[in-house]
Amino acid sequence: MSDARDTVFLFDVDNTLLDNDGVQDDLGDHLEREFGRAKRDRYWAIFEELRAQLGYADYLGALQRYRLENLDDPHLLRMSHFLIDYPFPQRLYPDALAALKHCRRFGPTVILSDGDVVFQPHKILRSGIWEAVEGRVLIYLHKEKMLDSVARHYPAKRYVMVDDKVRILAAMKQAWGAKLTTIFPRQGHYALDAAEVAKYPAPDITIEAIGALPDRDLSALPG
Repeated sequence: MSDARDTVFLFDVDNTLLDNDGVQDDLGDHLEREFGRAKRDRYWAIFEELRAQLGYADYLGALQRYRLENLDDPHLLRMSHFLIDYPFPQRLYPDALAALKHCRRFGPTVILSDGDVVFQPHKILRSGIWEAVEGRVLIYLHKEKMLDSVARHYPAKRYVMVDDKVRILAAMKQAWGAKLTTIFPRQGHYALDAAEVAKYPAPDITIEAIGALPDRDLSALPG
């Protein structure tokens, strides 16, 4: 986008448009069924260690590290197949794509996500989100620190950020101030962690689920 629009709508993916908690539950069940509880727990331990280091979830990176401990186990190939072939459209929250379509009436919709450069784009593409936003996808390591880049790619007079993490919303609000309206869907384990939510200022708008967004009048937004 070379010209500034009035409003650009930014959307997170995991636990905002797509039930990532459900994906993790399915992966955990698959790991236990195929490899046993001990190996399942070891994978998740590596996964959490890697997330603490990187600041985002890296499923394939955790699998690569897990493989270093199990170099002679050919069954690991089944784990990668599960991740790549996972039916992500079935994990979209109800009316998630309708929310994107509704917001598109008022301005361009853009995916603003954290993640790796392989699996996260794959997830967004396979789920149908990529097509729904017409390829407007940004993926960073720490998106709240990349707002200059966001504004350069999608210049606008004001922005709307939809995210299940109040930490991210608060950081972006601090940077952009009244230029940003924050929308907080209360879904997923981060959003339902009352102690975590209480650490930060209240978002401009709170909705119980992303499926409630198509019913909102977005012609006059607070912020």
